[in-house]
Amino acid sequence: MAEATTLAWTKGWLIALFVSMWFMYFMNAFQQSITGNLTPFVVSAFESHSLIPVVSVVSTVMAGSLRLAVAKMLDLWGRPQGFAVMVTIATLGLIMMAVCKNVQTFAAAQVFYSVGFDGVIYTVDVVTADSSSLRNRGLAYAITSSPYIITAFAGPKAAEGFYEKINFRWAFGAFCIIIPAVATPLFIILYWNQRKAEKKGLLVREKSGRTLGQSIWHYTIEFDALGVLLFAGGFALFLLPFSLATSAADQWRSAHIIGMLVAGFVLLILFGLCERFVSLKPFLPWHLLSDRTIIGSCLLCSSFQIGFYCWSSYFTSYLQVVHNLTISQAGYVTGVFDIISSLWIFVVGFLIRYTKHFKWLLMCAVPLDLLGIGLMIHFRQPGTNIGYVIMCQIFIALSGGTIILTQQVSVMSVAKHGEIAAVLALLGLFGYIGGAIGNTISGAIWTNTMPNALFTYLPEYARENASTIYEDLDLQLSYELGDPVRDGIIAAYGVAQKNMLIAGVAMMALSFFWVMLIKNINVSKVKQVKGMVL
Repeated sequence: MAEATTLAWTKGWLIALFVSMWFMYFMNAFQQSITGNLTPFVVSAFESHSLIPVVSVVSTVMAGSLRLAVAKMLDLWGRPQGFAVMVTIATLGLIMMAVCKNVQTFAAAQVFYSVGFDGVIYTVDVVTADSSSLRNRGLAYAITSSPYIITAFAGPKAAEGFYEKINFRWAFGAFCIIIPAVATPLFIILYWNQRKAEKKGLLVREKSGRTLGQSIWHYTIEFDALGVLLFAGGFALFLLPFSLATSAADQWRSAHIIGMLVAGFVLLILFGLCERFVSLKPFLPWHLLSDRTIIGSCLLCSSFQIGFYCWSSYFTSYLQVVHNLTISQAGYVTGVFDIISSLWIFVVGFLIRYTKHFKWLLMCAVPLDLLGIGLMIHFRQPGTNIGYVIMCQIFIALSGGTIILTQQVSVMSVAKHGEIAAVLALLGLFGYIGGAIGNTISGAIWTNTMPNALFTYLPEYARENASTIYEDLDLQLSYELGDPVRDGIIAAYGVAQKNMLIAGVAMMALSFFWVMLIKNINVSKVKQVKGMVL
């Protein structure tokens, strides 16, 4: 289907396609930057600052689990149809976030938001692969993801403006209108050229002849709905207790904590049995996991995400509390990753194009990422100049940009073009599961470290308010620098961040083994696409 479309479009349509995809990436990156900077304050408004990783775990597990279903949707229904469905789901999530009255509704909204926006960007990535040769694919991805250079500056300032001058609800409500408006031109381009391919006889769609009930059953089987539910539910239930146990009355002895662990474990076992003996269309494409380059790239993606999310969940809060940065200033620091990596992947794309290989880049990037996280262990302590923290972020951005781009090229280098959507979905699944595990580790460290550290470092007269301070970022920031209470909070953040970063280094160290599994492939010898491509 994708190849038929590329055979039908012209150079003008190809340029229009990349321009539309650039704007779609721009609006997504802008919205993500605003949401990321506002989330700590949104959950604090519901007195649930410690639940940041919990919200992330559920949404990332669902987004990752549905990646393969979205891949099938794009192949079976078409790129424009799948894109439209994902935009609708993302918009629904934004509406729910704009009107939420409690943290439970916000968490549910995050699921729709994450699934929708992940599907939107995943569709753009698949279309980018459809419209570029493997040798130029790194450059193609560099072009479509370059908006992060702009939004890294604009997003934090916009978030601060919404929070201080309007309210966080309008930050989400505005994009309920903007996102569909920006998505419409891309949908028209994809749909128009798909129809043109059909009229030229390049793409033939046969009528199924199924009734509505038969179609529902057909797609239930085709998308392996049971497998998706068992996998997503099992993984979420198994991971959540690690972030929630400390806040429970009896902690790990609490009935609901034990119940969630047992239920999650049982559902994951049932998932394996279902995939092996019941499913007619298995959730996981097992034949792809037999390739060492694909499995190495997927495990590398997972380790990178675990290592990153072990420490990043509370990073903006840390910057505001410890270094006294504003929302926008903290956003600029976290945006260093987006700015540097978005610029650097152009260099990586050119290096892949002219050296025709990518593995050597991975072998350089992994040690650099470990260096960046490792140095953060030392420079995270109170009293350190913020410049050293930014230096570490630059190291992480250079390595992260290299790893993200090259792992995408590596999985596509050993796949047929008809399998591109599946391998990218598989890579995304491993990445999201890694992110969920990283958030779980972060949440577990935070809930087991921060309350005790606060009680230790707060002055005696403030200890009775430790639990309230723990859950409210605004209250933490209300104490002036130099106030003994603020000093105690800063010291507690230092302890928690240190433990998170140590965990991140330990997880990322596994990447050395995964890189060794990846083959050193000459990308110029891999031919996948036909028609008008980049």
